[in-house]
Amino acid sequence: MEWYSAFFRPFKIMGFYSFGLCFLLLFNVFLSNVLMVHGFTGTYGVNYGRIADNLPPPATVAILLRAAKIKNIRIYDADHEVLKAFSGSGIEIIVGVGNENLKDMSVYPDNAVSWVKENVEPFLPGTSITGIAVGNEILGATDVELWEVLVPAVKNVYRALEQLHLSDKIEVSSPHSEAVFATTFPPSAGAFKESILPYMRPLLQFFSQIGSPFYINAYPFLAYINDPSHININYALAQRNPGIYDAKTNLHYDNMFEAQIDAAYAALEKVGHSKMPVVVSETGWASRGDANEPGATIKNAQTYNKNLRKRLLKKKGTPYRPKIPVRAYIFALFNEDLKPGPTSERNFGLFKPDGSISYNIGFKGLAPSSAHSLKDHRLGGFSLIHLIYATILVFHFI
Repeated sequence: MEWYSAFFRPFKIMGFYSFGLCFLLLFNVFLSNVLMVHGFTGTYGVNYGRIADNLPPPATVAILLRAAKIKNIRIYDADHEVLKAFSGSGIEIIVGVGNENLKDMSVYPDNAVSWVKENVEPFLPGTSITGIAVGNEILGATDVELWEVLVPAVKNVYRALEQLHLSDKIEVSSPHSEAVFATTFPPSAGAFKESILPYMRPLLQFFSQIGSPFYINAYPFLAYINDPSHININYALAQRNPGIYDAKTNLHYDNMFEAQIDAAYAALEKVGHSKMPVVVSETGWASRGDANEPGATIKNAQTYNKNLRKRLLKKKGTPYRPKIPVRAYIFALFNEDLKPGPTSERNFGLFKPDGSISYNIGFKGLAPSSAHSLKDHRLGGFSLIHLIYATILVFHFI
């Protein structure tokens, strides 16, 4: 502790010991905030998928999100039209590296640098790109070759950000599905599958080093439709119900969403990453489904998403991690009519293509006429949305 005494001796002599202590503490706080990168600064976000042929242009979507006060979104690529349209909106965006790009990026670091130079760097700082998701639901899926290239691809993307002096501004992550878990019930029993541990361990180790959270796609809806005879639908919807009791932790859960998150925390703890935060990269409820998809109704979708929104806006934690506010991206902004698979895959949207709400969970939405009239009209080089911002600033300072 000689450095400590040496540092404070001048302050003690001058009678400013407390001042020096406060200065050092404040400096440490400042430094930690500078070094920590957050891809998600709020608690409520939305996934903006675009596998459809009837969606409004990105400029209109930006206005819709501002009207709904949604400040965080994820997209599954780095579409330039979207990134340009969101410039100046203040909405924070996580962009995605497609699964099809991982093999090349894992072998050729220059490809990762080129990708960042082409799809991220040109849009900064106007567009608030706060994160890059490298792949989606890789581990636990059927393509084992992608398991093997995930970690080197993630590392090369991060190194590309370092090379371009962006690693202190943009978070690197990789969302997982529930398929990475061997068990999730009760939550304290949460554990990763042995088959994916050789790939998960180094990924988590790297994320721990760079300060990235663990992203998980958590769907009570999928759990319910796979086992409706044993799962209380009110438990899945976060409605009033008896809930479950975890004897190991002595904790009670009244909804599956929080149980799924705590199962992820338990799994992380078992592999030595108890301090890594969990962020839900996808969750939602389908408003329509096939005959073998029970519970996929408008009423249930409204109930789940309304309860979830209320819960996230409270900025509270889970029973097992009560001090870490739950953060989640809702799936999805719109129905996507071109998505393959069961009917439910095309019916997760909170909004209709005209900007009106699919069902009421507290959002106002845009009237059909407004969705057209609020498109990015130009007024002497400024968009209408920029004019609105300027007006608000003027009134603020009058």
